Amino acid sequence: MNIIVCYKLVPEEQDLVVNSDRSISWDKAEWKIGSYDLNAVEAAMELVESAGGKVTVLSVGNSRLENAKLKKAILSRGPEELVTVVDDDLVDLDGHNTAKLLAAAVNKIGAYDVILCGEGSADIYAQQVGSQLGELLGITVLNAVSKITPQGDRLVVERTLEDEVEVLEIDLPAVLSVTTDINVPRIPTPKDILAGGKKPATKWGLADVGAEIAATVEYLSTLAPEQRERKHIILEGASEENISKLYEFIRQELA
Repeated sequence: MNIIVCYKLVPEEQDLVVNSDRSISWDKAEWKIGSYDLNAVEAAMELVESAGGKVTVLSVGNSRLENAKLKKAILSRGPEELVTVVDDDLVDLDGHNTAKLLAAAVNKIGAYDVILCGEGSADIYAQQVGSQLGELLGITVLNAVSKITPQGDRLVVERTLEDEVEVLEIDLPAVLSVTTDINVPRIPTPKDILAGGKKPATKWGLADVGAEIAATVEYLSTLAPEQRERKHIILEGASEENISKLYEFIRQELA
């Protein structure tokens, strides 16, 4: 079974800086692999450990993807090889352009059975790329996947919905977006990290995959919520009088 896992580099949340005009700055942020994508990598490794096969990790973006530490970090989790599409213009991509570039790279990679994505990116969390990728490739696509079980040349997939679990048997190839409930990602050992640095990594440009990007979304601004002073209203005890006061305070705030 040939599995491709798509991942994204995202800024470290704790490095976010809110400026006085409420704009958000990531200028000093460290970059890391998206936490939701780690569940997809782990799901891929569990699949090949059960049914055999190969795992390739794939990402599109700018020169941050060439960071040796980050390459080693993703490969240390078990995948056999890394493929990246790198161009300085690939910054702040919307979901459609991201899916289009991933589809072009997948077609260049060639044979695959399953493409796994996280349920959403750890920065935007729009939950669109996996579904658009499947549509562009013209293959089965499912989201909210919480369990995957190999069954011959098919997969049995469970989707955890609001008040039920849906069980589906699907043909391959397919694109699956997995939830964080599907597993707990393994922590690489020092040996895994050393081995990750020796695995093959292929870098392509836009021309190599025959893709172009076109602006489909214009980012006007991203602002943090307005800061408000805490009211410091303290009601001691669960008396009926205090409950009534609490209700009145809440009613006034929502009015």
